[in-house]
Amino acid sequence: MSDATFKSVGLNPELTVNLSSLGYHTMTPIQALSLPPILAGKDVIGQGRTGSGKTAAFGLGLLQKLDVKLFKTQSLVLCPTRELADQVASELRRLARATHNVKILTLCGGVPIGPQIGSLERGAHIVVGTPGRINDHLHKKTLRLGSVSTLVLDEADRMLDMGFQDTIDDIIDCISTNRQTLLFSATFPREIESIAERVMLDPITVEAPSTHDEETIKQVFHQVSDASSRMIALRLLLAKHSVNSALIFCNTKRDTQDVADELNDWGFYALAIHGDLDQRERDQALIQFSNKSIPVLVATDVAARGLDIDALDLVINYHIAHDPETHVHRIGRTGRAGSVGIACTLYSNREIHKVDALELGIDSSKFSDPLPSESLLNKPVKKPLMATIKIDGGKKQKLRPGDIVGALTGENGIPGDSVGKINVSANWSYVAVSLNTIKPALKKLSNGKLKGRSFRVRLVS
Repeated sequence: MSDATFKSVGLNPELTVNLSSLGYHTMTPIQALSLPPILAGKDVIGQGRTGSGKTAAFGLGLLQKLDVKLFKTQSLVLCPTRELADQVASELRRLARATHNVKILTLCGGVPIGPQIGSLERGAHIVVGTPGRINDHLHKKTLRLGSVSTLVLDEADRMLDMGFQDTIDDIIDCISTNRQTLLFSATFPREIESIAERVMLDPITVEAPSTHDEETIKQVFHQVSDASSRMIALRLLLAKHSVNSALIFCNTKRDTQDVADELNDWGFYALAIHGDLDQRERDQALIQFSNKSIPVLVATDVAARGLDIDALDLVINYHIAHDPETHVHRIGRTGRAGSVGIACTLYSNREIHKVDALELGIDSSKFSDPLPSESLLNKPVKKPLMATIKIDGGKKQKLRPGDIVGALTGENGIPGDSVGKINVSANWSYVAVSLNTIKPALKKLSNGKLKGRSFRVRLVS
Protein backbone atom coordinates (compact mmCIF):
# COMPACT_ATOMS: atom_id res chain seq x y z
CA MET A 1 0.00 0.00 0.00
CA SER A 2 1.11 3.57 -0.59
CA ASP A 3 0.77 6.36 1.95
CA ALA A 4 -1.10 8.68 -0.43
CA THR A 5 -4.74 9.41 0.36
CA PHE A 6 -7.56 9.91 -2.13
CA LYS A 7 -8.09 13.42 -0.77
CA SER A 8 -4.59 14.38 -1.90
CA VAL A 9 -5.37 14.08 -5.63
CA GLY A 10 -8.18 16.64 -5.79
CA LEU A 11 -11.22 14.46 -6.39
CA ASN A 12 -14.71 15.94 -6.31
CA PRO A 13 -16.07 16.10 -2.73
CA GLU A 14 -18.90 13.61 -3.38
CA LEU A 15 -16.34 11.07 -4.61
CA THR A 16 -14.06 11.40 -1.59
CA VAL A 17 -16.98 11.23 0.86
CA ASN A 18 -18.23 8.09 -0.86
CA LEU A 19 -14.75 6.55 -0.88
CA SER A 20 -14.54 7.08 2.89
CA SER A 21 -17.91 5.40 3.37
CA LEU A 22 -16.61 2.42 1.37
CA GLY A 23 -13.53 2.23 3.56
CA TYR A 24 -11.19 3.47 0.82
CA HIS A 25 -8.76 5.90 2.44
CA THR A 26 -5.24 5.10 1.25
CA MET A 27 -4.46 4.46 -2.39
CA THR A 28 -2.94 1.21 -3.62
CA PRO A 29 0.34 1.52 -5.57
CA ILE A 30 -1.37 1.35 -8.98
CA GLN A 31 -3.85 4.02 -7.89
CA ALA A 32 -1.16 6.31 -6.48
CA LEU A 33 0.86 5.99 -9.69
CA SER A 34 -1.92 6.23 -12.27
CA LEU A 35 -4.64 8.43 -10.77
CA PRO A 36 -2.77 11.79 -10.89
CA PRO A 37 -2.00 11.57 -14.64
CA ILE A 38 -5.49 10.19 -15.33
CA LEU A 39 -7.06 13.17 -13.55
CA ALA A 40 -4.74 15.44 -15.52
CA GLY A 41 -6.23 14.09 -18.75
CA LYS A 42 -3.14 12.18 -19.87
CA ASP A 43 -3.16 8.88 -21.72
CA VAL A 44 -1.98 6.20 -19.28
CA ILE A 45 -0.69 2.63 -19.58
CA GLY A 46 -1.05 0.86 -16.25
CA GLN A 47 0.44 -2.53 -15.48
CA GLY A 48 -0.80 -4.28 -12.38
CA ARG A 49 -2.04 -7.70 -11.33
CA THR A 50 -5.62 -8.63 -10.57
CA GLY A 51 -6.73 -7.19 -7.24
CA SER A 52 -4.35 -4.22 -7.46
CA GLY A 53 -7.16 -1.64 -7.52
CA LYS A 54 -6.94 -0.56 -11.15
CA THR A 55 -10.74 -0.44 -11.60
CA ALA A 56 -11.02 2.27 -8.97
CA ALA A 57 -8.10 4.09 -10.58
CA PHE A 58 -9.71 4.50 -13.98
CA GLY A 59 -13.25 4.55 -12.54
CA LEU A 60 -12.55 7.63 -10.46
CA GLY A 61 -11.04 9.28 -13.52
CA LEU A 62 -14.22 8.63 -15.52
CA LEU A 63 -16.50 9.89 -12.77
CA GLN A 64 -14.39 13.00 -12.05
CA LYS A 65 -14.84 14.34 -15.58
CA LEU A 66 -18.40 13.06 -16.16
CA ASP A 67 -21.02 15.63 -17.11
CA VAL A 68 -24.23 14.15 -15.67
CA LYS A 69 -26.38 16.72 -17.47
CA LEU A 70 -25.04 15.53 -20.85
CA PHE A 71 -27.06 12.37 -21.30
CA LYS A 72 -24.78 10.77 -23.89
CA THR A 73 -22.16 8.02 -23.71
CA GLN A 74 -19.04 9.82 -22.48
CA SER A 75 -16.88 6.83 -21.46
CA LEU A 76 -16.42 3.35 -22.92
CA VAL A 77 -14.73 0.52 -21.02
CA LEU A 78 -13.80 -2.59 -23.03
CA CYS A 79 -13.25 -5.89 -21.17
CA PRO A 80 -12.36 -9.38 -22.48
CA THR A 81 -15.18 -11.30 -20.77
CA ARG A 82 -18.71 -10.75 -19.54
CA GLU A 83 -17.64 -11.69 -16.01
CA LEU A 84 -15.03 -8.95 -15.89
CA ALA A 85 -17.41 -6.44 -17.48
CA ASP A 86 -20.03 -7.20 -14.83
CA GLN A 87 -17.41 -6.83 -12.10
CA VAL A 88 -16.15 -3.49 -13.49
CA ALA A 89 -19.68 -2.10 -13.88
CA SER A 90 -20.54 -3.14 -10.33
CA GLU A 91 -17.47 -1.37 -8.95
CA LEU A 92 -18.20 1.76 -11.00
CA ARG A 93 -21.73 1.89 -9.58
CA ARG A 94 -20.30 1.64 -6.06
CA LEU A 95 -17.89 4.49 -6.77
CA ALA A 96 -20.70 6.57 -8.30
CA ARG A 97 -23.38 5.99 -5.71
CA ALA A 98 -23.01 9.50 -4.22
CA THR A 99 -23.22 11.14 -7.65
CA HIS A 100 -26.85 11.58 -8.67
CA ASN A 101 -28.36 10.18 -11.86
CA VAL A 102 -25.30 8.40 -13.25
CA LYS A 103 -26.35 5.72 -15.76
CA ILE A 104 -23.90 2.84 -16.25
CA LEU A 105 -24.82 0.18 -18.82
CA THR A 106 -23.26 -3.24 -19.44
CA LEU A 107 -23.26 -4.58 -23.01
CA CYS A 108 -22.00 -8.16 -23.35
CA GLY A 109 -22.66 -11.22 -25.46
CA GLY A 110 -24.36 -14.37 -24.23
CA VAL A 111 -27.65 -12.57 -23.59
CA PRO A 112 -30.36 -11.30 -26.00
CA ILE A 113 -29.48 -8.04 -27.72
CA GLY A 114 -33.07 -6.70 -27.78
CA PRO A 115 -33.25 -5.56 -24.13
CA GLN A 116 -29.84 -3.91 -24.54
CA ILE A 117 -31.15 -1.91 -27.49
CA GLY A 118 -34.06 -0.76 -25.33
CA SER A 119 -31.66 0.32 -22.58
CA LEU A 120 -29.51 2.22 -25.08
CA GLU A 121 -32.56 4.11 -26.30
CA ARG A 122 -32.92 5.46 -22.76
CA GLY A 123 -29.29 6.56 -22.77
CA ALA A 124 -26.17 5.89 -20.68
CA HIS A 125 -23.24 7.96 -19.44
CA ILE A 126 -20.77 5.05 -19.17
CA VAL A 127 -20.86 1.85 -21.22
CA VAL A 128 -18.93 -1.24 -20.11
CA GLY A 129 -18.82 -4.18 -22.50
CA THR A 130 -17.06 -6.87 -24.46
CA PRO A 131 -15.64 -6.01 -27.91
CA GLY A 132 -17.89 -8.39 -29.84
CA ARG A 133 -21.18 -7.09 -28.46
CA ILE A 134 -20.06 -3.44 -28.60
CA ASN A 135 -19.23 -3.97 -32.27
CA ASP A 136 -22.64 -5.58 -32.85
CA HIS A 137 -24.36 -2.46 -31.53
CA LEU A 138 -22.17 -0.21 -33.64
CA HIS A 139 -23.12 -2.15 -36.79
CA LYS A 140 -26.81 -1.90 -35.83
CA LYS A 141 -26.32 1.81 -35.13
CA THR A 142 -27.90 1.31 -31.71
CA LEU A 143 -24.76 2.63 -29.96
CA ARG A 144 -23.16 5.95 -30.82
CA LEU A 145 -19.70 6.83 -29.58
CA GLY A 146 -19.40 10.37 -30.95
CA SER A 147 -19.46 11.89 -27.44
CA VAL A 148 -16.94 9.47 -25.88
CA SER A 149 -14.10 11.42 -24.31
CA THR A 150 -12.46 8.51 -22.45
CA LEU A 151 -11.72 5.00 -23.71
CA VAL A 152 -10.53 2.30 -21.28
CA LEU A 153 -9.01 -0.98 -22.43
CA ASP A 154 -9.12 -3.22 -19.35
CA GLU A 155 -7.15 -6.50 -19.30
CA ALA A 156 -5.87 -5.52 -22.72
CA ASP A 157 -3.46 -8.45 -22.88
CA ARG A 158 -6.32 -10.95 -22.60
CA MET A 159 -8.40 -9.17 -25.21
CA LEU A 160 -5.51 -9.57 -27.62
CA ASP A 161 -4.97 -13.20 -26.55
CA MET A 162 -8.63 -13.88 -27.35
CA GLY A 163 -8.30 -12.48 -30.87
CA PHE A 164 -10.11 -9.16 -30.39
CA GLN A 165 -7.48 -6.89 -31.95
CA ASP A 166 -9.33 -6.26 -35.25
CA THR A 167 -12.62 -5.74 -33.41
CA ILE A 168 -11.00 -3.28 -31.02
CA ASP A 169 -9.53 -1.38 -33.98
CA ASP A 170 -12.99 -1.15 -35.55
CA ILE A 171 -14.44 0.22 -32.31
CA ILE A 172 -11.65 2.76 -31.87
CA ASP A 173 -12.26 4.02 -35.41
CA CYS A 174 -15.74 5.10 -34.24
CA ILE A 175 -14.37 7.26 -31.41
CA SER A 176 -12.96 10.74 -31.75
CA THR A 177 -9.17 10.99 -31.79
CA ASN A 178 -9.58 13.89 -29.36
CA ARG A 179 -10.01 11.54 -26.40
CA GLN A 180 -8.20 10.19 -23.38
CA THR A 181 -7.16 6.53 -23.67
CA LEU A 182 -6.38 4.40 -20.63
CA LEU A 183 -4.89 0.94 -21.09
CA PHE A 184 -4.57 -1.50 -18.20
CA SER A 185 -2.91 -4.88 -18.47
CA ALA A 186 -1.54 -7.54 -16.13
CA THR A 187 1.26 -8.27 -18.61
CA PHE A 188 2.93 -6.20 -21.33
CA PRO A 189 3.53 -8.32 -24.47
CA ARG A 190 4.78 -6.81 -27.70
CA GLU A 191 1.24 -6.56 -29.08
CA ILE A 192 0.36 -4.14 -26.27
CA GLU A 193 3.20 -1.86 -27.32
CA SER A 194 1.88 -1.96 -30.87
CA ILE A 195 -1.68 -1.05 -29.96
CA ALA A 196 -0.46 1.67 -27.59
CA GLU A 197 1.60 3.25 -30.35
CA ARG A 198 -1.41 3.30 -32.68
CA VAL A 199 -4.17 4.54 -30.38
CA MET A 200 -2.49 6.54 -27.61
CA LEU A 201 -0.89 10.00 -27.50
CA ASP A 202 2.33 10.31 -25.48
CA PRO A 203 1.14 7.79 -22.85
CA ILE A 204 2.53 7.76 -19.35
CA THR A 205 3.47 4.23 -18.29
CA VAL A 206 3.12 3.16 -14.66
CA GLU A 207 3.81 -0.26 -13.19
CA ALA A 208 2.70 -1.52 -9.79
CA PRO A 209 4.76 -4.24 -8.08
CA SER A 210 3.65 -7.63 -9.40
CA THR A 211 5.75 -9.94 -7.28
CA HIS A 212 4.30 -11.93 -4.41
CA ASP A 213 6.32 -12.32 -1.24
CA GLU A 214 6.05 -15.06 1.36
CA GLU A 215 4.21 -12.73 3.75
CA THR A 216 1.29 -12.47 1.32
CA ILE A 217 1.34 -15.71 -0.69
CA LYS A 218 3.06 -18.93 0.29
CA GLN A 219 4.14 -20.82 -2.81
CA VAL A 220 4.50 -24.60 -2.54
CA PHE A 221 5.58 -27.06 -5.26
CA HIS A 222 4.75 -30.77 -5.24
CA GLN A 223 6.19 -33.35 -7.60
CA VAL A 224 3.92 -36.10 -8.95
CA SER A 225 4.68 -39.14 -11.10
CA ASP A 226 1.66 -39.52 -13.39
CA ALA A 227 -1.96 -38.51 -13.99
CA SER A 228 -3.27 -40.77 -11.23
CA SER A 229 -0.85 -39.42 -8.63
CA ARG A 230 -1.66 -35.88 -9.75
CA MET A 231 -5.33 -36.37 -8.82
CA ILE A 232 -4.34 -37.99 -5.52
CA ALA A 233 -2.11 -35.01 -4.80
CA LEU A 234 -4.99 -32.63 -5.55
CA ARG A 235 -7.30 -34.51 -3.18
CA LEU A 236 -4.64 -34.48 -0.46
CA LEU A 237 -4.09 -30.72 -0.78
CA LEU A 238 -7.82 -30.00 -0.63
CA ALA A 239 -8.14 -32.28 2.41
CA LYS A 240 -5.14 -30.76 4.17
CA HIS A 241 -6.07 -27.12 3.70
CA SER A 242 -9.84 -27.68 4.07
CA VAL A 243 -10.62 -24.16 2.84
CA ASN A 244 -13.90 -22.46 2.01
CA SER A 245 -12.76 -21.43 -1.47
CA ALA A 246 -10.14 -23.08 -3.67
CA LEU A 247 -9.46 -22.22 -7.32
CA ILE A 248 -7.82 -24.92 -9.45
CA PHE A 249 -6.24 -24.05 -12.79
CA CYS A 250 -6.04 -26.39 -15.77
CA ASN A 251 -4.67 -25.55 -19.21
CA THR A 252 -7.48 -26.98 -21.36
CA LYS A 253 -11.28 -26.95 -21.32
CA ARG A 254 -11.44 -30.74 -21.41
CA ASP A 255 -9.09 -31.18 -18.45
CA THR A 256 -11.05 -28.57 -16.50
CA GLN A 257 -14.28 -30.54 -16.84
CA ASP A 258 -12.59 -33.91 -16.26
CA VAL A 259 -10.95 -32.71 -13.04
CA ALA A 260 -14.19 -31.23 -11.69
CA ASP A 261 -16.10 -34.43 -12.56
CA GLU A 262 -13.55 -36.65 -10.84
CA LEU A 263 -13.49 -34.46 -7.73
CA ASN A 264 -17.26 -34.78 -7.52
CA ASP A 265 -16.93 -38.55 -7.88
CA TRP A 266 -14.69 -38.47 -4.79
CA GLY A 267 -17.30 -36.49 -2.85
CA PHE A 268 -15.96 -32.96 -3.26
CA TYR A 269 -18.24 -30.02 -4.06
CA ALA A 270 -16.72 -28.76 -7.30
CA LEU A 271 -17.77 -26.96 -10.47
CA ALA A 272 -15.95 -26.28 -13.73
CA ILE A 273 -15.93 -23.05 -15.70
CA HIS A 274 -14.67 -22.99 -19.27
CA GLY A 275 -15.55 -21.74 -22.73
CA ASP A 276 -17.76 -24.70 -23.72
CA LEU A 277 -20.36 -23.83 -21.07
CA ASP A 278 -23.19 -21.52 -22.04
CA GLN A 279 -23.40 -18.13 -20.37
CA ARG A 280 -26.11 -19.18 -17.92
CA GLU A 281 -24.01 -22.11 -16.70
CA ARG A 282 -20.93 -19.92 -16.32
CA ASP A 283 -22.83 -17.22 -14.46
CA GLN A 284 -24.40 -19.75 -12.12
CA ALA A 285 -21.05 -21.44 -11.38
CA LEU A 286 -19.43 -18.09 -10.55
CA ILE A 287 -22.34 -17.12 -8.30
CA GLN A 288 -22.21 -20.42 -6.40
CA PHE A 289 -18.44 -20.11 -5.93
CA SER A 290 -18.52 -16.47 -4.87
CA ASN A 291 -21.32 -17.01 -2.34
CA LYS A 292 -19.57 -20.04 -0.75
CA SER A 293 -22.10 -22.63 -1.98
CA ILE A 294 -19.37 -24.43 -3.91
CA PRO A 295 -15.91 -24.46 -2.28
CA VAL A 296 -13.95 -25.68 -5.31
CA LEU A 297 -13.89 -24.09 -8.77
CA VAL A 298 -11.85 -25.61 -11.61
CA ALA A 299 -11.10 -23.13 -14.38
CA THR A 300 -9.10 -22.29 -17.44
CA ASP A 301 -7.18 -19.01 -17.40
CA VAL A 302 -9.49 -17.26 -19.86
CA ALA A 303 -12.68 -18.40 -18.10
CA ALA A 304 -11.38 -17.21 -14.73
CA ARG A 305 -10.71 -13.67 -16.00
CA GLY A 306 -12.81 -11.23 -14.07
CA LEU A 307 -13.34 -13.61 -11.18
CA ASP A 308 -13.19 -11.40 -8.10
CA ILE A 309 -13.39 -13.31 -4.82
CA ASP A 310 -12.31 -11.28 -1.80
CA ALA A 311 -11.35 -14.22 0.41
CA LEU A 312 -9.84 -16.81 -1.93
CA ASP A 313 -7.86 -19.08 0.38
CA LEU A 314 -6.10 -21.46 -1.98
CA VAL A 315 -4.94 -21.61 -5.60
CA ILE A 316 -3.75 -24.92 -7.06
CA ASN A 317 -2.00 -25.12 -10.42
CA TYR A 318 -3.08 -28.60 -11.47
CA HIS A 319 -1.13 -27.90 -14.65
CA ILE A 320 1.78 -25.48 -14.88
CA ALA A 321 1.07 -22.14 -16.54
CA HIS A 322 2.49 -21.60 -20.02
CA ASP A 323 4.44 -18.47 -19.08
CA PRO A 324 5.64 -16.49 -16.02
CA GLU A 325 3.02 -13.75 -16.45
CA THR A 326 0.13 -16.22 -16.35
CA HIS A 327 1.62 -17.90 -13.27
CA VAL A 328 1.86 -14.56 -11.47
CA HIS A 329 -1.70 -13.74 -12.49
CA ARG A 330 -2.97 -17.10 -11.21
CA ILE A 331 -1.38 -17.02 -7.80
CA GLY A 332 -2.25 -13.33 -7.42
CA ARG A 333 -5.88 -14.34 -6.94
CA THR A 334 -5.09 -15.40 -3.39
CA GLY A 335 -3.46 -13.35 -0.64
CA ARG A 336 -5.50 -10.22 -1.36
CA ALA A 337 -6.53 -7.35 0.86
CA GLY A 338 -3.88 -8.10 3.44
CA SER A 339 -4.82 -11.76 3.90
CA VAL A 340 -2.35 -14.62 3.51
CA GLY A 341 -2.94 -17.09 0.69
CA ILE A 342 -1.49 -20.41 -0.42
CA ALA A 343 -0.52 -21.27 -4.00
CA CYS A 344 0.35 -24.90 -4.78
CA THR A 345 1.79 -26.10 -8.09
CA LEU A 346 1.88 -29.75 -9.24
CA TYR A 347 4.53 -30.90 -11.69
CA SER A 348 6.09 -34.13 -12.97
CA ASN A 349 9.75 -34.92 -13.47
CA ARG A 350 9.28 -34.23 -17.18
CA GLU A 351 7.94 -30.75 -16.35
CA ILE A 352 10.86 -29.44 -14.27
CA HIS A 353 11.95 -27.32 -17.24
CA LYS A 354 8.50 -25.69 -17.22
CA VAL A 355 8.91 -24.73 -13.58
CA ASP A 356 12.37 -23.33 -14.36
CA ALA A 357 10.77 -21.29 -17.17
CA LEU A 358 8.53 -19.54 -14.63
CA GLU A 359 11.63 -17.56 -13.59
CA LEU A 360 10.93 -17.91 -9.89
CA GLY A 361 14.55 -17.63 -8.86
CA ILE A 362 14.37 -21.00 -7.11
CA ASP A 363 16.80 -23.92 -7.46
CA SER A 364 14.68 -26.57 -9.20
CA SER A 365 16.55 -29.34 -7.40
CA LYS A 366 15.37 -28.07 -4.01
CA PHE A 367 11.88 -26.70 -4.38
CA SER A 368 9.78 -29.89 -4.16
CA ASP A 369 7.76 -30.14 -0.94
CA PRO A 370 6.47 -33.46 0.41
CA LEU A 371 2.77 -34.12 -0.07
CA PRO A 372 0.53 -34.62 2.97
CA SER A 373 0.04 -38.13 4.33
CA GLU A 374 -2.35 -40.30 2.30
CA SER A 375 -4.24 -40.93 5.53
CA LEU A 376 -5.95 -37.60 4.79
CA LEU A 377 -7.82 -39.33 1.95
CA ASN A 378 -10.03 -40.85 4.64
CA LYS A 379 -10.88 -37.44 6.05
CA PRO A 380 -14.51 -36.35 5.45
CA VAL A 381 -14.82 -33.85 2.61
CA LYS A 382 -15.46 -30.28 3.76
CA LYS A 383 -19.03 -29.23 3.11
CA PRO A 384 -19.83 -25.77 1.75
CA LEU A 385 -20.90 -23.04 4.14
CA MET A 386 -23.96 -22.08 2.11
CA ALA A 387 -26.50 -23.29 -0.42
CA THR A 388 -27.92 -21.29 -3.34
CA ILE A 389 -31.61 -20.73 -4.02
CA LYS A 390 -32.73 -19.48 -7.43
CA ILE A 391 -35.79 -17.25 -7.82
CA ASP A 392 -37.33 -16.86 -11.28
CA GLY A 393 -37.69 -13.12 -10.93
CA GLY A 394 -35.29 -10.20 -11.09
CA LYS A 395 -34.89 -6.53 -11.91
CA LYS A 396 -37.53 -6.60 -14.63
CA GLN A 397 -40.02 -7.82 -12.03
CA LYS A 398 -38.84 -4.96 -9.73
CA LEU A 399 -37.18 -7.33 -7.26
CA ARG A 400 -34.45 -5.92 -5.05
CA PRO A 401 -32.09 -7.63 -2.57
CA GLY A 402 -34.03 -6.01 0.28
CA ASP A 403 -37.24 -7.69 -0.88
CA ILE A 404 -35.57 -11.11 -0.74
CA VAL A 405 -34.04 -10.49 2.68
CA GLY A 406 -37.39 -9.30 4.01
CA ALA A 407 -39.18 -12.37 2.68
CA LEU A 408 -36.63 -14.72 4.24
CA THR A 409 -36.37 -13.06 7.65
CA GLY A 410 -40.00 -12.03 8.19
CA GLU A 411 -42.40 -13.71 10.58
CA ASN A 412 -41.20 -17.26 11.40
CA GLY A 413 -38.34 -16.72 8.96
CA ILE A 414 -34.67 -17.58 9.15
CA PRO A 415 -32.12 -15.46 11.08
CA GLY A 416 -30.64 -12.54 9.23
CA ASP A 417 -27.10 -13.87 9.66
CA SER A 418 -28.13 -17.02 7.77
CA VAL A 419 -28.68 -14.99 4.59
CA GLY A 420 -25.59 -14.67 2.42
CA LYS A 421 -24.77 -13.00 -0.85
CA ILE A 422 -27.66 -11.99 -3.13
CA ASN A 423 -27.36 -11.57 -6.90
CA VAL A 424 -30.24 -9.97 -8.79
CA SER A 425 -30.10 -9.98 -12.60
CA ALA A 426 -32.68 -9.09 -15.23
CA ASN A 427 -35.02 -12.07 -14.91
CA TRP A 428 -33.80 -14.15 -11.98
CA SER A 429 -32.16 -13.84 -8.59
CA TYR A 430 -29.87 -15.99 -6.47
CA VAL A 431 -29.63 -15.94 -2.69
CA ALA A 432 -27.23 -17.91 -0.51
CA VAL A 433 -28.49 -19.30 2.80
CA SER A 434 -26.81 -21.34 5.52
CA LEU A 435 -27.01 -25.10 4.99
CA ASN A 436 -29.10 -25.65 8.13
CA THR A 437 -31.76 -23.19 6.90
CA ILE A 438 -32.39 -24.57 3.40
CA LYS A 439 -35.81 -26.08 4.10
CA PRO A 440 -37.33 -23.13 5.99
CA ALA A 441 -35.82 -20.70 3.45
CA LEU A 442 -37.35 -22.58 0.52
CA LYS A 443 -40.67 -22.75 2.35
CA LYS A 444 -40.70 -19.01 3.09
CA LEU A 445 -39.90 -18.06 -0.50
CA SER A 446 -42.22 -20.65 -2.08
CA ASN A 447 -45.26 -19.97 0.10
CA GLY A 448 -44.78 -16.24 0.53
CA LYS A 449 -44.83 -13.41 -1.95
CA LEU A 450 -42.23 -11.03 -3.33
CA LYS A 451 -43.55 -7.67 -4.52
CA GLY A 452 -47.03 -9.13 -4.12
CA ARG A 453 -46.28 -11.98 -6.52
CA SER A 454 -45.41 -15.66 -6.31
CA PHE A 455 -42.26 -16.82 -8.08
CA ARG A 456 -40.86 -20.23 -8.88
CA VAL A 457 -38.16 -21.06 -6.34
CA ARG A 458 -35.71 -23.97 -6.30
CA LEU A 459 -32.43 -25.13 -4.81
CA VAL A 460 -29.46 -24.96 -7.18
CA SER A 461 -27.65 -28.31 -7.04
